[in-house]
Amino acid sequence: MEWRDQGILLSSRRHGESAAIIEVFTPSMGRFAGVVHGGASRRLAPILQPGAQLDVAWRARLADHLGTYKVELLRSRAVVSLSDRMALAGLNTVTALLMFCLPEREVHGALYARTEALLDLLGQNEVWPLAYLKWELALLEETGFGLDLTACAATGGNDQLAYVSPRSGRAVSLSGAGEWADRLLPLPPCLLGQGMAPDVEILQGFETTGFFLRERLAVQLGNKPLPAARQRFVDLFAAQMD
Repeated sequence: MEWRDQGILLSSRRHGESAAIIEVFTPSMGRFAGVVHGGASRRLAPILQPGAQLDVAWRARLADHLGTYKVELLRSRAVVSLSDRMALAGLNTVTALLMFCLPEREVHGALYARTEALLDLLGQNEVWPLAYLKWELALLEETGFGLDLTACAATGGNDQLAYVSPRSGRAVSLSGAGEWADRLLPLPPCLLGQGMAPDVEILQGFETTGFFLRERLAVQLGNKPLPAARQRFVDLFAAQMD
């Protein structure tokens, strides 16, 4: 069996004396692992950095074998990420979350497209945090935990939406919240695609998406803790905001 595609390198680890096992996220094959012979060499190791855009050709005798990759670098994101703390933290959280939540060899073409577009914004710190927040919404949607922010769960109306129910993932309006407001999650306008998306709103958005990543997605995956890279990114964003 063999196939060829483009993809985003999610991880690379040494295998034996000179090889490396890499995991690549591709639009047509999903998260897919394979061995790169010579992947730990001076020539290939600098190429096999998380976030790299690769042309990959995978081959194995049987479909369920680990298989081997031949790789060609299309675009490196290492220079941007290594020269900017926010970019590095952002890249680490994206690759860590994809490794955490995507089953191997399960195709997620729409999420792949959004991920490639997001990583191409690395280093543009004025737009990246909001783009990343919207990517987390897409990740929740893709994994079956999407939020319904179209109308109030209590009243059915779509005006003055201000909260998200932690139980249902649906929006709740000011009038619909009533005495339960302090038990609800924030719904900043930026999650609705409204307004100028100041940093304080984006941070509120991270609180809400983080709840569903932690309490829904992670629980579904065996109650595993979320990758620490995600909290490090949020903490760095909050510190720079201050």
